[in-house]
Amino acid sequence: MTELSIHGGANTASARLGRLAIYGALAIFAAFYLMPLAVMVMTSLKDLDDIRTNSLLALPERLTTFAWSHAWNEACIGTECTGLAPYFVNSLVMAIPAVAISTFLGALNGYALTKWRFRGANLIFGLLLFGSFIPFQVVILPMAQTLGFMGLSSSVAGLVLVHTAYGINFTTLFFRNYYVSLPDDLVRAATIDGAGFFTVFWRIVLPLSPSIIVVTVIWQFTQIWNDFLFGASFTSGGSQPVTVALNNLVNTTTGVKMYNVDMAAALIAAAPTLLVYVVAGRYFIRGLTAGAVKG
Repeated sequence: MTELSIHGGANTASARLGRLAIYGALAIFAAFYLMPLAVMVMTSLKDLDDIRTNSLLALPERLTTFAWSHAWNEACIGTECTGLAPYFVNSLVMAIPAVAISTFLGALNGYALTKWRFRGANLIFGLLLFGSFIPFQVVILPMAQTLGFMGLSSSVAGLVLVHTAYGINFTTLFFRNYYVSLPDDLVRAATIDGAGFFTVFWRIVLPLSPSIIVVTVIWQFTQIWNDFLFGASFTSGGSQPVTVALNNLVNTTTGVKMYNVDMAAALIAAAPTLLVYVVAGRYFIRGLTAGAVKG
């Protein structure tokens, strides 16, 4: 009995040491990963004298929010010293409708491709899937010609169209793979009761889709908000999104380089995506495990 107790205690101690080693390694990796963010936050809260006299990892001697207010309201972006505020609004005006439209169309496409099979459905899905892997650079010229023809060049509305068109491939893929796992009997039963295409979609399929909707919205919002190439290619002046404005702000130097303002501006530009993942991150993981990547 004593020998069993000794072995049991040894196994317990070994298990505890193993867990401590795993947690310690994870803590080190997390600290290493979060260090750039910590440096950005600390630098944004320092004044220029503090930045010059202390090391990069030193805590601020005097906390100040000057860099944040300056980046938001007064920083020069090219020749305009309006701060990031108007460009931040541009990104919101661009991202929200583009995410909503592309998510809705992706849900509709995924539903049609899985529950209302028609001749050529697999071909259409294959073409959409192929479109998901086309590099952004390939579509710049045809997109520019299309926007010019439609009179949407250098406008936020043009960016909404671009991101919606390019995002439908991904959203269709997500919803199609999710809807494959839904029982076909649900649609058959509703059809027998007289429900049509859109009735089944609104009343049966869509209420079963909150997890994949969350996954798709987070994915689309992140991709659209962080986009730089389309924003730099298809907009100019006051219609540019915040990512392009941030690049122009960092590259605009008048007098002393204000690193604290640059860091504050970068954090402001990244804040919406960080907020989305903090608020809805667990729902994103739940959606993935519920079937968002099946098929």
